Amino acid sequence: MKKLYITTLGCTKNLVDSEVMIAKLQTEYQLTDRAEDADLIVVNSCGFIQPAKEESIQTILELDSLRKKDSLLVVSGCLSERYKNELPKELPEVDIWTGVGDYHQIDRLVREKRNSFSPKTYLIKDEERTITGSISHAYIKIGEGCNQRCSFCAIPKFKGSLQSRAIEDILKEVQQLTERGYYDFSFISQDSSSFGRDRGVRDGLVELIQKVDKLENVVSARILYLYPSTTSTNLIQTIATSSKFHNYFDIPLQHISNKMLKIMRRGIDREKTIQLLKEMREVENSFIRTSFIVGHPGESEEDFNELLQFIEDFRFDRITVFQYSNEENTSAYDMEQVDSDEVERRMEQIEKVVKRQFIENLEKCIGKEFPIVLNGVSDEHEYLLSAKALHWGEEIDGEILINDKEIERLEFGKIYRVRITQLAGDRLVGTIVG
Repeated sequence: MKKLYITTLGCTKNLVDSEVMIAKLQTEYQLTDRAEDADLIVVNSCGFIQPAKEESIQTILELDSLRKKDSLLVVSGCLSERYKNELPKELPEVDIWTGVGDYHQIDRLVREKRNSFSPKTYLIKDEERTITGSISHAYIKIGEGCNQRCSFCAIPKFKGSLQSRAIEDILKEVQQLTERGYYDFSFISQDSSSFGRDRGVRDGLVELIQKVDKLENVVSARILYLYPSTTSTNLIQTIATSSKFHNYFDIPLQHISNKMLKIMRRGIDREKTIQLLKEMREVENSFIRTSFIVGHPGESEEDFNELLQFIEDFRFDRITVFQYSNEENTSAYDMEQVDSDEVERRMEQIEKVVKRQFIENLEKCIGKEFPIVLNGVSDEHEYLLSAKALHWGEEIDGEILINDKEIERLEFGKIYRVRITQLAGDRLVGTIVG
């Protein structure tokens, strides 16, 4: 068989689309991890912010320099969609261009060697996927596009408004994956808490959670990308009482200053944000992940200090911090920018706090026991195994190193109980106890 090399850049939503492409191409191509051996190279690009765009361009050029004669180089995804009029002229190295609407017909585009930019963003229905990266966990895309109009985000411009999948299609996909041995699921979209609203259903995510709860072979699940203004008390309580979903709240806040929340068009103020967080924290064994943007136009030193103090006081379980990226076709693009040196200073200051709290959160795990998923051999050492806590998000919340004298008795993809014995750098170390 001919060989396929595919790389996915950006978010896990892109990963789902790549898995659809792999399944479409697997009748003619066999996956390889060596680009220089591939007959077909696919780059599923990211065009969200400037660093992601630069990474996508660099990846395209690097793969072009590696590929063999007569191979095909295909670029799909957000970057190519966002700049579909400019990039084909600027990057003649690419043989086929396609955007965010044609993942399900990638096999036909490759055979016909033609570009395609369908006008509507592709949303998986019942297409087969080849799950990558895990034998126990899969991402489930529940929607595409976004109805929010945040000042810093261009996603609605090239992905369109919210499209929610039918609940029946989602349940069917999850059921089929459980029959293939997958039992741990992360449900994703740009704005998961708005799921169903484009179909006239206000509490669509509540209904979805309740129906997934009834699927026998789902062991573990979590929702990613809740939007603050569309997350309700009812949703929080539904997660809290679920038999399958962890009390895992992934809710990107972006700021806490009332002035900045208004400038950012977040649709919620500080008081309501804090009330939501209190409701989440009151849930037993809750795990709260968020993200913040530093240096958005209009952010004063006072606003930044308010954010910094808020992070110190609330004690999130995980935080990701982004430096503001000035993106065209956003309302913030023409605003007066914060001095770049000042933004760098603020980033350094906030990252120190985030890193310190991350280590402190890990230290609290020492001596505790909880379920983990055994993923494979660790990159750290051949005698150490890699795992994640069952309730953690896949690849984003950390790695647990398993030090066990009887490694050969353990199976990858299985759930075990671990006792955490120490912290090595920024990774927990534990021993299997059951």
